[in-house]
Amino acid sequence: MQPTEILQLGIALVVIAAIVLLLRRAAANNRARGPSTARERLGVEEAIKPERVRRRPRKQYGKPGQPEATEALEEEEEEEEAEEADHPEVVADAEATAAYKTGLAKTRGGFVSKLGKLFGKKKIDAATVDELEEVLFTADIGPRAADRIFQSVKKGLSKNDLEDADKIWKQIRKTSREILAVEAPTFDLSKHSPFVLLVLGVNGVGKTTTIGKLADKWSKDGKKVILAAGDTFRAAATEQLEEWGKRANVPVVKGKQNGDPSSVIFDAVKRGVDEKFDIVICDTAGRLHSNAGLMDELKKVRRVCEKAMPGSPHEVWMVLDATTGQNAISQAKTFKSDMEITGIVLTKLDGSAKGGVVLGIADELKVPVRFVGVGEKIGDLRPFDPAAFVEALYADSGESAA
Repeated sequence: MQPTEILQLGIALVVIAAIVLLLRRAAANNRARGPSTARERLGVEEAIKPERVRRRPRKQYGKPGQPEATEALEEEEEEEEAEEADHPEVVADAEATAAYKTGLAKTRGGFVSKLGKLFGKKKIDAATVDELEEVLFTADIGPRAADRIFQSVKKGLSKNDLEDADKIWKQIRKTSREILAVEAPTFDLSKHSPFVLLVLGVNGVGKTTTIGKLADKWSKDGKKVILAAGDTFRAAATEQLEEWGKRANVPVVKGKQNGDPSSVIFDAVKRGVDEKFDIVICDTAGRLHSNAGLMDELKKVRRVCEKAMPGSPHEVWMVLDATTGQNAISQAKTFKSDMEITGIVLTKLDGSAKGGVVLGIADELKVPVRFVGVGEKIGDLRPFDPAAFVEALYADSGESAA
């Protein structure tokens, strides 16, 4: 090879190397651009990877109208129909949906209403998708749940689908159901005798009222229930629980004002074992969740349950107030860092426009919602049905979920 040829080859290699370096830098810059404007304004640091969507891009089968093109397209559509048959939509319970719909009226007037106005535009374009992100991230559903829903719409739908409001609503409903589908053991009161339930929550969330409503419900179901007035520090907490005990016709074990909560709960669980009760529901102290002394007290209560009945408590539920929005998520995270929580009860849904916080709770805590309160009446504390909740949340908002 001549010296001139060697020089030309060397120059070519240098040019190629420079091009590769420039391409790598450009890719790195794209990755480093960070989150979108809405995330930056709200301080969201971590994006959630979107769920994999089973939608396949349409193949090209020659010119439309040709026999081979029509036949191939029909075959693909049949395959997709077969896939959808293997993954049917969950049909919501009509009675539960109706009850939730009433309780979620204010929430539908909040961020759901904003979404409705957004998708009610004559033309849905790229700007609409940006506005969707803004609405979701300013709603009280938590940043993780907001990002998960947004990414499922943005990346899970084709360009043509993004121009169809019905398909966007369907994707939002589908992702919301996935968020609420927390994997957890089935709640079964008959697994233990007695079944010991420990109930946590800060003052004012409706903890004692929730215990009273549960006692009334299960007593009417034929269960033998006993209550433990373990919130000995709050004035009138014991009297309030006693009043619920009278309504539900169930006994209440109590102690002295400012007495030891653990001894009250020990006595209640022991009596539940000795007298063959079906369920023991234990109220607990509910001072500020930042109080380290409270957490120590709750841990002690849990140990005492174990002494009175090995293996108990069988469930630990936390009661949260829907009207506090994302603060409810913060409370639950603080408790969960010190105590094992197996279920959530969300109260006051009917009095708040922040009912979408259920999505954030399920997504961030990975703890199932067991009951929700959709009104003041005893029967308004209802077992949580994710499919019915989603249907009610987005009711009258585009394409049906069923």
